[in-house]
Amino acid sequence: MKRQKRDRTSVLFNRGFKAGLIGKSKDECPVNTNDLRSHWMSGWREGREAHWNGQSGVSAININPSLH
Repeated sequence: MKRQKRDRTSVLFNRGFKAGLIGKSKDECPVNTNDLRSHWMSGWREGREAHWNGQSGVSAININPSLH
């Protein structure tokens, strides 16, 4: 069975969120193009906010409505 490919922007947002959640620096963004970098950075910002609010792991991911 073929797997459906995910939208690249959603994947980058999710990876940025996870990086922010565990406290990684925004300088560790793996994307160089501005369009795609903005999606990773948006996820990273939301992940950092969740981290600062004391959420971690699955509990932080479940409260984030922008993650699919």
